[in-house]
Amino acid sequence: VFLEGNLKRLLACCVLLGLWPCAAGAASPTAFPSKSIRFILQHAPGGYGDITARLIARKMSDSMGQQVVVDNRPSAGAIVAANIVAKSEADGYTMLLTGSGTAVSASLFKSLPYDVLKDFAQVSTMGFTEIVVLTGPEAKFNSLVEVLAFARQNPGKLNIGCNNMGSTQHLAGALFARLASIELNHIPYKGQSQAMTDLVGGQLNYMFSPLQNALPYIQQGRIRAIAVAMIQRSPKLPQTPTLHELGYRDVDLSNWFAVYAPAGTPPAVLKKLNAAFVKVGRSAEMREKFAKLGFEPFFTSPEEGTDFMRSELARWARVAAYAGIKAE
Repeated sequence: VFLEGNLKRLLACCVLLGLWPCAAGAASPTAFPSKSIRFILQHAPGGYGDITARLIARKMSDSMGQQVVVDNRPSAGAIVAANIVAKSEADGYTMLLTGSGTAVSASLFKSLPYDVLKDFAQVSTMGFTEIVVLTGPEAKFNSLVEVLAFARQNPGKLNIGCNNMGSTQHLAGALFARLASIELNHIPYKGQSQAMTDLVGGQLNYMFSPLQNALPYIQQGRIRAIAVAMIQRSPKLPQTPTLHELGYRDVDLSNWFAVYAPAGTPPAVLKKLNAAFVKVGRSAEMREKFAKLGFEPFFTSPEEGTDFMRSELARWARVAAYAGIKAE
């Protein structure tokens, strides 16, 4: 009893004097940030997800007064990147910069080394890019009707690329194949930029891709956009019909980006990070750069972002179930 009572008094004194680390340590929210911040990115170097992340990191460095570095850890469904962040110290210095693949992998895999809702704290949703249906210059398909006609006459011979099995693009292609009653030959790649190179080179006939990755090639006439996988037409491709218009109703798929910290990150730190992302993302300079990349910015509070993730988990689970893709 004596020891217990004195221990309590000692701890109380430490807190009052600012000696206990919870009250005033290196990770104190009031001192944040006091060192460099690391973005763990699910995308491979060179793709437009990587380019977007580095644009944001550069401006965040200026805004927060500390260097923000990008650490590329590509993998199917962002599993490797997400696991690193889930196991990191909850101090705001390690964050996950990820996309829809995080929700997709949670819908596909029976067991993950983390729980998307329990092991992460939302910092902010950042924005989205439309998913478009593409063909290469050698494919000689000028419309979705021509793609479908070829696929039905040549079952399993239409080569479709995706950046990893179990990715957003993989599910989008599989969902459409199910809706259109066609057989495809899925060819997985380690990164979106590699798949795009093969589409331009003619090794692939057809691909679903985030507009962000495809827009420069479309503008250069090196590939064709034949449909947009959303209900509304894209402002960047006003002449390109949507799958909804072409008879595949309620197909509304996009690739979004969001930022997460490990669960348990102090609310004051999350608030600072959220404010920094919003300030950077809403600046005129960044909005102009986002627009050139085909990226539509929108930012949320941590609470709104958590609700958004819950809805995305449910949505992609329905897509996976309908597309007939089984959990591994």
